[in-house]
Amino acid sequence: MSTGVIILLIVIVAVVLAVAAMLVVRSRSHEGGRGLKRRFGPEYDRAVAHHDGDTKAAERELAERVKTYGSLELRPLEAAERERFAARWTAAQERFVDAPREAVVEADRLIGEVAAARGFPEGGSYADQLSALSVHHARTVHGYRRVHRVAHPPMDAAAEARADATGAADPSGTEDLREAMVEARALFEDLMAPDRRGDGAARREHAGHGAGRRESAAPDRGRSRAPWDGALNRRHVKGS
Repeated sequence: MSTGVIILLIVIVAVVLAVAAMLVVRSRSHEGGRGLKRRFGPEYDRAVAHHDGDTKAAERELAERVKTYGSLELRPLEAAERERFAARWTAAQERFVDAPREAVVEADRLIGEVAAARGFPEGGSYADQLSALSVHHARTVHGYRRVHRVAHPPMDAAAEARADATGAADPSGTEDLREAMVEARALFEDLMAPDRRGDGAARREHAGHGAGRRESAAPDRGRSRAPWDGALNRRHVKGS
Protein backbone atom coordinates (compact mmCIF):
# COMPACT_ATOMS: atom_id res chain seq x y z
CA MET A 1 0.00 0.00 0.00
CA SER A 2 1.41 3.35 -1.05
CA THR A 3 2.10 6.19 1.34
CA GLY A 4 -0.56 8.31 -0.35
CA VAL A 5 -3.28 5.70 0.22
CA ILE A 6 -2.29 5.33 3.89
CA ILE A 7 -2.48 9.10 4.39
CA LEU A 8 -5.89 9.17 2.69
CA LEU A 9 -7.20 6.41 4.95
CA ILE A 10 -5.91 8.22 8.02
CA VAL A 11 -7.66 11.42 6.93
CA ILE A 12 -10.92 9.55 6.28
CA VAL A 13 -10.78 7.86 9.69
CA ALA A 14 -10.05 11.20 11.37
CA VAL A 15 -13.01 12.84 9.63
CA VAL A 16 -15.34 9.98 10.57
CA LEU A 17 -14.23 10.15 14.21
CA ALA A 18 -14.69 13.94 14.28
CA VAL A 19 -18.19 13.69 12.84
CA ALA A 20 -19.11 10.94 15.28
CA ALA A 21 -17.84 12.98 18.22
CA MET A 22 -19.81 16.01 17.05
CA LEU A 23 -22.98 13.94 16.77
CA VAL A 24 -22.48 12.52 20.27
CA VAL A 25 -21.98 16.00 21.74
CA ARG A 26 -25.04 17.32 19.92
CA SER A 27 -27.12 14.35 21.05
CA ARG A 28 -26.07 14.80 24.68
CA SER A 29 -26.80 18.52 24.49
CA HIS A 30 -30.25 17.86 23.06
CA GLU A 31 -31.00 15.22 25.66
CA GLY A 32 -29.79 17.56 28.40
CA GLY A 33 -32.15 20.24 27.14
CA ARG A 34 -35.10 17.84 27.09
CA GLY A 35 -34.20 16.66 30.58
CA LEU A 36 -34.11 20.22 31.88
CA LYS A 37 -37.44 20.99 30.24
CA ARG A 38 -39.01 17.93 31.86
CA ARG A 39 -37.53 18.79 35.23
CA PHE A 40 -38.35 22.49 35.30
CA GLY A 41 -41.58 22.60 33.30
CA PRO A 42 -42.95 26.17 33.22
CA GLU A 43 -39.81 27.41 34.94
CA TYR A 44 -37.88 26.34 31.82
CA ASP A 45 -40.10 28.56 29.67
CA ARG A 46 -39.63 31.48 32.04
CA ALA A 47 -35.86 31.08 31.89
CA VAL A 48 -35.97 31.08 28.09
CA ALA A 49 -38.13 34.23 28.12
CA HIS A 50 -35.75 35.85 30.60
CA HIS A 51 -32.90 35.20 28.15
CA ASP A 52 -34.91 36.64 25.22
CA GLY A 53 -35.50 33.25 23.64
CA ASP A 54 -31.89 32.03 23.93
CA THR A 55 -32.48 28.41 24.94
CA LYS A 56 -28.77 27.66 25.31
CA ALA A 57 -28.31 30.49 27.80
CA ALA A 58 -31.44 29.42 29.67
CA GLU A 59 -30.27 25.80 29.84
CA ARG A 60 -26.86 26.86 31.10
CA GLU A 61 -28.55 28.81 33.89
CA LEU A 62 -30.86 25.94 34.81
CA ALA A 63 -28.05 23.39 34.69
CA GLU A 64 -26.05 25.63 37.03
CA ARG A 65 -29.00 25.74 39.43
CA VAL A 66 -29.13 21.94 39.48
CA LYS A 67 -25.39 21.73 40.02
CA THR A 68 -25.51 24.24 42.89
CA TYR A 69 -28.70 23.21 44.67
CA GLY A 70 -29.60 19.72 43.44
CA SER A 71 -27.86 17.98 46.32
CA LEU A 72 -29.21 20.15 49.15
CA GLU A 73 -29.88 18.13 52.29
CA LEU A 74 -33.44 19.11 53.13
CA ARG A 75 -35.00 18.26 56.45
CA PRO A 76 -38.66 17.65 57.33
CA LEU A 77 -40.44 20.08 59.62
CA GLU A 78 -41.09 19.16 63.21
CA ALA A 79 -44.76 18.84 64.15
CA ALA A 80 -44.60 21.99 66.27
CA GLU A 81 -43.03 23.95 63.42
CA ARG A 82 -45.67 22.73 60.99
CA GLU A 83 -48.47 23.75 63.34
CA ARG A 84 -46.95 27.17 63.90
CA PHE A 85 -46.47 27.84 60.19
CA ALA A 86 -49.96 26.54 59.37
CA ALA A 87 -51.48 28.86 61.97
CA ARG A 88 -49.65 31.84 60.51
CA TRP A 89 -50.81 30.96 56.99
CA THR A 90 -54.41 30.66 58.20
CA ALA A 91 -54.12 34.08 59.82
CA ALA A 92 -52.70 35.57 56.61
CA GLN A 93 -55.55 34.16 54.54
CA GLU A 94 -58.13 35.47 56.99
CA ARG A 95 -56.46 38.87 56.85
CA PHE A 96 -56.71 38.82 53.06
CA VAL A 97 -60.41 39.79 53.21
CA ASP A 98 -59.67 43.20 54.76
CA ALA A 99 -56.03 43.77 53.80
CA PRO A 100 -55.11 41.69 50.72
CA ARG A 101 -51.75 43.34 50.03
CA GLU A 102 -50.58 42.96 53.62
CA ALA A 103 -51.67 39.32 53.56
CA VAL A 104 -49.61 38.66 50.43
CA VAL A 105 -46.60 40.38 51.99
CA GLU A 106 -46.94 38.07 54.99
CA ALA A 107 -47.17 35.08 52.63
CA ASP A 108 -43.88 36.14 51.03
CA ARG A 109 -42.23 36.39 54.45
CA LEU A 110 -43.69 33.08 55.61
CA ILE A 111 -42.57 31.12 52.54
CA GLY A 112 -39.05 32.43 53.04
CA GLU A 113 -39.08 31.27 56.66
CA VAL A 114 -40.53 27.83 55.87
CA ALA A 115 -37.99 27.34 53.08
CA ALA A 116 -35.15 28.28 55.42
CA ALA A 117 -36.49 25.87 58.05
CA ARG A 118 -36.49 23.09 55.44
CA GLY A 119 -32.82 23.76 54.61
CA PHE A 120 -32.99 26.08 51.61
CA PRO A 121 -30.62 29.10 51.51
CA GLU A 122 -31.39 31.80 54.03
CA GLY A 123 -29.78 35.02 55.18
CA GLY A 124 -31.95 37.40 53.18
CA SER A 125 -30.90 36.21 49.72
CA TYR A 126 -34.20 35.90 47.88
CA ALA A 127 -32.50 35.18 44.53
CA ASP A 128 -30.55 32.23 45.94
CA GLN A 129 -33.60 30.90 47.73
CA LEU A 130 -35.75 31.19 44.62
CA SER A 131 -33.14 29.39 42.50
CA ALA A 132 -32.86 26.57 45.02
CA LEU A 133 -36.61 26.23 45.33
CA SER A 134 -36.94 26.09 41.54
CA VAL A 135 -34.76 22.98 41.49
CA HIS A 136 -36.87 21.12 44.05
CA HIS A 137 -40.29 22.75 43.51
CA ALA A 138 -40.20 23.81 39.87
CA ARG A 139 -43.94 23.43 39.35
CA THR A 140 -44.94 25.70 42.22
CA VAL A 141 -42.02 28.08 42.77
CA HIS A 142 -43.65 30.83 40.69
CA GLY A 143 -46.00 31.52 43.59
CA TYR A 144 -43.02 32.76 45.60
CA ARG A 145 -41.98 34.99 42.72
CA ARG A 146 -45.43 36.55 42.51
CA VAL A 147 -45.90 37.30 46.21
CA HIS A 148 -42.33 38.58 46.50
CA ARG A 149 -43.00 41.05 43.73
CA VAL A 150 -45.92 42.43 45.74
CA ALA A 151 -43.77 42.68 48.87
CA HIS A 152 -40.87 44.25 46.98
CA PRO A 153 -42.27 46.05 43.91
CA PRO A 154 -39.85 47.14 41.15
CA MET A 155 -38.53 50.66 41.64
CA ASP A 156 -38.06 51.69 38.02
CA ALA A 157 -39.13 50.88 34.46
CA ALA A 158 -36.11 48.64 33.81
CA ALA A 159 -36.85 46.58 36.91
CA GLU A 160 -40.50 46.39 35.89
CA ALA A 161 -39.48 45.04 32.48
CA ARG A 162 -37.25 42.40 34.08
CA ALA A 163 -40.11 41.36 36.38
CA ASP A 164 -42.45 41.07 33.42
CA ALA A 165 -39.93 38.81 31.66
CA THR A 166 -40.28 36.31 34.51
CA GLY A 167 -44.02 36.01 33.93
CA ALA A 168 -45.17 37.73 37.11
CA ALA A 169 -48.48 39.51 36.69
CA ASP A 170 -49.09 43.12 37.66
CA PRO A 171 -50.15 42.81 41.30
CA SER A 172 -52.23 46.01 41.40
CA GLY A 173 -55.73 44.48 41.54
CA THR A 174 -57.37 42.46 44.29
CA GLU A 175 -57.95 39.52 41.94
CA ASP A 176 -54.26 39.53 40.97
CA LEU A 177 -53.38 39.51 44.65
CA ARG A 178 -55.76 36.60 45.25
CA GLU A 179 -54.21 34.60 42.41
CA ALA A 180 -50.71 35.36 43.73
CA MET A 181 -51.77 34.13 47.16
CA VAL A 182 -53.27 30.93 45.72
CA GLU A 183 -50.10 30.20 43.72
CA ALA A 184 -48.01 30.85 46.81
CA ARG A 185 -50.19 28.42 48.77
CA ALA A 186 -49.33 25.63 46.32
CA LEU A 187 -45.64 26.11 47.14
CA PHE A 188 -46.42 26.48 50.84
CA GLU A 189 -48.22 23.12 50.79
CA ASP A 190 -45.28 21.46 49.06
CA LEU A 191 -42.90 22.85 51.67
CA MET A 192 -45.18 21.80 54.52
CA ALA A 193 -45.59 18.22 53.28
CA PRO A 194 -44.09 15.77 55.85
CA ASP A 195 -42.65 13.49 53.17
CA ARG A 196 -42.12 15.39 49.92
CA ARG A 197 -41.20 13.25 46.91
CA GLY A 198 -41.34 15.80 44.11
CA ASP A 199 -43.83 18.60 43.50
CA GLY A 200 -47.26 17.61 44.70
CA ALA A 201 -46.35 13.96 45.37
CA ALA A 202 -46.77 14.13 49.12
CA ARG A 203 -49.97 16.12 48.76
CA ARG A 204 -51.46 13.45 46.50
CA GLU A 205 -50.40 10.73 48.92
CA HIS A 206 -51.95 12.55 51.86
CA ALA A 207 -55.14 13.11 49.91
CA GLY A 208 -55.36 9.35 49.40
CA HIS A 209 -55.09 8.83 53.16
CA GLY A 210 -57.92 11.21 54.02
CA ALA A 211 -55.90 14.33 54.73
CA GLY A 212 -58.08 16.23 52.28
CA ARG A 213 -57.69 17.18 48.63
CA ARG A 214 -55.65 20.28 48.12
CA GLU A 215 -55.75 22.84 45.41
CA SER A 216 -53.16 22.80 42.63
CA ALA A 217 -51.33 25.90 41.46
CA ALA A 218 -54.22 26.75 39.10
CA PRO A 219 -55.93 29.73 40.75
CA ASP A 220 -59.51 29.09 39.63
CA ARG A 221 -60.21 25.56 40.83
CA GLY A 222 -61.05 26.60 44.37
CA ARG A 223 -61.41 23.06 45.75
CA SER A 224 -58.71 23.06 48.40
CA ARG A 225 -59.68 21.75 51.83
CA ALA A 226 -56.41 22.38 53.64
CA PRO A 227 -56.88 23.73 57.19
CA TRP A 228 -55.64 27.18 56.16
CA ASP A 229 -58.23 27.55 53.36
CA GLY A 230 -61.15 29.92 53.45
CA ALA A 231 -60.88 33.54 52.44
CA LEU A 232 -59.10 32.93 49.15
CA ASN A 233 -61.91 30.83 47.78
CA ARG A 234 -64.31 33.76 48.08
CA ARG A 235 -64.08 35.42 44.72
CA HIS A 236 -65.81 38.66 45.75
CA VAL A 237 -63.56 39.75 48.57
CA LYS A 238 -63.74 43.16 50.19
CA GLY A 239 -62.14 45.79 48.02
CA SER A 240 -62.49 43.87 44.74
